[in-house]
Amino acid sequence: MTRLVVLDIVGLTPRMLSHMPAVSAVAEQGFQARLNTVLPAVTCSVQSTLLTGAPPSEHGIVGNGWYFRDLGEVLLWRQHNALVGGEKIWDTARKAEPGYKVANVCWWYAMGADVDLTVTPRPIYYSDGRKEPDCYTWPPALHDELADRLGDFPLFTYWGPNAGLPSSQWILAAARQIFDEHRPDLTLVYVPHLDYEPQRSGPGSPQTAREARRLDDALRPLLDHFRRENATVVILSEYGIAPASRPVDINRALRRAGLLEVHTQDGMEYLDPWTSRAFAVADHQIAHVYVRDPADTAAVAKIVAELPGVEQVLDAEGKAAHGLDHERSGELVAVAESDAWFTYYYWLDDDRAPDFARQVEIHRKPGYDPAELLYDPAVPAVKARAIGQVARKKAGLRYRIQTVPLDPSGVRGSHGRLPQDPQDSPVLLCSRPDSARDEIDATDVKSLLLTLAGITTD
Repeated sequence: MTRLVVLDIVGLTPRMLSHMPAVSAVAEQGFQARLNTVLPAVTCSVQSTLLTGAPPSEHGIVGNGWYFRDLGEVLLWRQHNALVGGEKIWDTARKAEPGYKVANVCWWYAMGADVDLTVTPRPIYYSDGRKEPDCYTWPPALHDELADRLGDFPLFTYWGPNAGLPSSQWILAAARQIFDEHRPDLTLVYVPHLDYEPQRSGPGSPQTAREARRLDDALRPLLDHFRRENATVVILSEYGIAPASRPVDINRALRRAGLLEVHTQDGMEYLDPWTSRAFAVADHQIAHVYVRDPADTAAVAKIVAELPGVEQVLDAEGKAAHGLDHERSGELVAVAESDAWFTYYYWLDDDRAPDFARQVEIHRKPGYDPAELLYDPAVPAVKARAIGQVARKKAGLRYRIQTVPLDPSGVRGSHGRLPQDPQDSPVLLCSRPDSARDEIDATDVKSLLLTLAGITTD
């Protein structure tokens, strides 16, 4: 068998590769192919397809989150691998090679996965409400092995207004340590850095080009190391981020139509999915629209389709055509136009917004919020205030770090729909030329990886 390393460099596209000579050299040694992603082109859905070879209609990951009808709650960024249906690549590999050893370094749905080594972000939630950076590992001893050498996982540079290179550098260092000391046959590595600046300033901005070069510099020694170790390297991306600047307030439209309900506590409004006739779970350029009464479906579809920035609304037939016909999907799925994206906002007055709206709260917001990557320019000295609030936290005092703007106009890039410009399409690079091709479907990546690993399946 051949040792195989798969680097998921999120947001990697031909546009980014023009600034990344070290990464591009992998394709010069082997090949580069366009990767035909799935709808929705978001992290959890695409990663699940890459690892199972199945579309969302089969593995069930219809987005980064969805409405859990049995719980009556919208939940994003769950972590348990049992949510993912289908046979994962390690299950298939072990049928042929029972001792096949797998390491997962920060690919999603890592917890509970039947792999040999796991690292995934997992904050410490203290009883007084504090949240501190950390990660979950399997086996448990791996936690201290990594922390003793690399320090604690830098969670606050993994997401939020300070998201940047330190989190990817930590992940790359952890991947090398695991690769060298535990010697897995398959090492999966998630590299998040190119997810940040393209959403903040746009994929074609000078700032994004600078960050692509910085990431390339961070990757170069690791790629050189894998080459010296004769490992096969596959670099791929889940999606490309395209220029986008038009937010679509889909839930506000449903509320104005009398379909979405809220409840109020302490002057703040909260989405009430139990009583709403229709509401949307916004996920970048895709929104799952849940309709309680089938008799309302046509009317809801009409309201959503007429919103500026909405390209199409998928009904049952449309979902089936795109591999999204799963019970977790909304009765309708809205797809934004190429330069638009969906907000989760449901309040009509910012004074009634819940307190979590102004904070980085990925588990409490009933939809994705790219504005969490930004500092609110309307707050005087917002960075200094945030530092002061962190100091209060460390002193054991209660605090609220309010950094996130409620004005979404600062967002300059998005993803989720199928790519329109080839320059913003995801790619797959491989260090070996023997399986060369010009393009590959996301559902075929699992088979390619097994072939590269030297595993024969029936």
